[in-house]
Amino acid sequence: MKHPVTPDGHYFLVRRRLWRMTNPGLDGITRDHLVGRLVAPRRAVRDANKAADHEAEVTARRTLDEVKQARGEHGPVWWDVGSLDLNRRVAKNTLGASWYAKLNHSERGGP
Repeated sequence: MKHPVTPDGHYFLVRRRLWRMTNPGLDGITRDHLVGRLVAPRRAVRDANKAADHEAEVTARRTLDEVKQARGEHGPVWWDVGSLDLNRRVAKNTLGASWYAKLNHSERGGP
């Protein structure tokens, strides 16, 4: 299923929450390289959780966040418009509420 994208192209919707899109200004090679760099820290987070190793989990999450910042998904926004960062916010509680209200139930991912 393809997730709905806000009209401004800054976020996509998953289970009623907005998630920041990857910076479209990244060239294909950089984007592909960064996607590849997501795999190892995600595995490290999973493994640290299984082992109940808090220190390893913190390290893995820090690395994962660095990659996501490089992709534009975390950290400073990649667009120049002075709009607020709505990452991880419930869509119906944001300035995009009217857009969200127009989506059907399955697109919203819940009530």
